[in-house]
Amino acid sequence: MALGKLIDGKWTTEWTEHNQQGQFQRMPTVFHNWISLDGTSGFKAEAGRYHLYISLGCPWAHRTALLWKLKGLEDVIGLSIVDPIISDYGWKFSAKPGCITDTVNGADYLWQIYVKSDSNYTGRVTVPVLWDKQSGKIVSNESRHIIQMFDREFGEYANDTSFYPVDLQAEIDRVLDAIYQPINNGVYRSGFAVSQAAYTEAVTELFAALEHWEGILGQQPYLCGNRITIADWCLFTTLFRFDLAYYGLFKCNLKRLIDFPDLWKYCRKLYQYPGVRSVCSAEHVKQLYYAGLPELNPSRIVPIGPNLNLDLSLD
Repeated sequence: MALGKLIDGKWTTEWTEHNQQGQFQRMPTVFHNWISLDGTSGFKAEAGRYHLYISLGCPWAHRTALLWKLKGLEDVIGLSIVDPIISDYGWKFSAKPGCITDTVNGADYLWQIYVKSDSNYTGRVTVPVLWDKQSGKIVSNESRHIIQMFDREFGEYANDTSFYPVDLQAEIDRVLDAIYQPINNGVYRSGFAVSQAAYTEAVTELFAALEHWEGILGQQPYLCGNRITIADWCLFTTLFRFDLAYYGLFKCNLKRLIDFPDLWKYCRKLYQYPGVRSVCSAEHVKQLYYAGLPELNPSRIVPIGPNLNLDLSLD
């Protein structure tokens, strides 16, 4: 497997997201169109029009699967789930357990979806992808925007539970910004660092942030107070993977998640929220990281453990 990207619509194994100091620097997403309830954005919220491409192993895609499920959009927006292991040609579709092939475009690889949307596309080929069947274009590949659209813009097609309520949006956005670099991206900054200084900086910031939110969650049930919001689901997808992959493979090993009493209880509480476990796959997570990143794990041996009991009582 070689991480790659598209250059002028052609697949290449050329790939780098590091600067001269050895720090991991994530390339920004490119497709930022918006679905709106009234269609004034150019993409109208309609049942059967859109299709979501995800990986159950990837935390960014996982957050969109959660909102898709929790907002009751299963019969409104189609779903494809890629193979958990990234191939020499990037994300691929397969019939492995837990995967769903591309029933919309019949693609073998996700890069073909990007090229179908933009024949000269240059950049990374990432999940999630929200596809518009009507125009044959990618609406968005930015997970934060997708979950906001799922929560706000599908009106009668979605249920009434709001994870991005108007009165909390400013606070939710602040928290999303606060957890992104040190935690959500921080585990990657630690795991993909190629210098000691870059790794030390990233892992130190990561655990300082985890300690901060451990303190917050010792005083209130959720990141923004008493209500579950998209900020919680964005932190959850990182926490769900922490002891499964980041602690060991990414060298985020100052503490395990279960060594943070309040974060561990919080993660279990979110996992036990109705509908959540159905879009959580520990096996896809471990396959993605241990079998799919030979630069970090040349043997590709997938560990049997850890045996996490996320169904443990919250009492």
